[in-house]
Amino acid sequence: MKRIVKDPEDLTDLLKKASGNIADFSTKAKSLKILTDIVRQICPDLPENAWLIANCREDLVIIEANSPVWGQRLQFERNNIAQQLAIQTQGIFSKIEIKVNPYNNRRAVAKPVTKPLKHMSQSTAEHINDVAENAPPGLKAVLLRLAKHANRDK
Repeated sequence: MKRIVKDPEDLTDLLKKASGNIADFSTKAKSLKILTDIVRQICPDLPENAWLIANCREDLVIIEANSPVWGQRLQFERNNIAQQLAIQTQGIFSKIEIKVNPYNNRRAVAKPVTKPLKHMSQSTAEHINDVAENAPPGLKAVLLRLAKHANRDK
């Protein structure tokens, strides 16, 4: 019996033949990658974390900028970016909308909150009282109030 030999099919061809969400997802993902490259080429001075792709629907891509300055920079180049995007994606996306959202720092990692030190030793309070004895009246009052914090903790 003769062996049937099949050449492997290219994954992109399979996705093009597929219908439904997977094919749409694949083409949109490639288009958004192209958009990222276009923005980096047209606006090389724009930091990577200054903007992100917020949404895409039909032929529109919404880009969010972290600050009004970067939003204005993108707005200035919006027509050039949209033109290049339409050419490279064969018209899948042809419109770009720029929005400014200063709170879109989703990638920022929250820093752990450290509690301020509230403890003052009794010996520190005594040293502050000693310094307050020879201080001018205004400074003396402030130093004495500071020294009272050691008594409050106990």
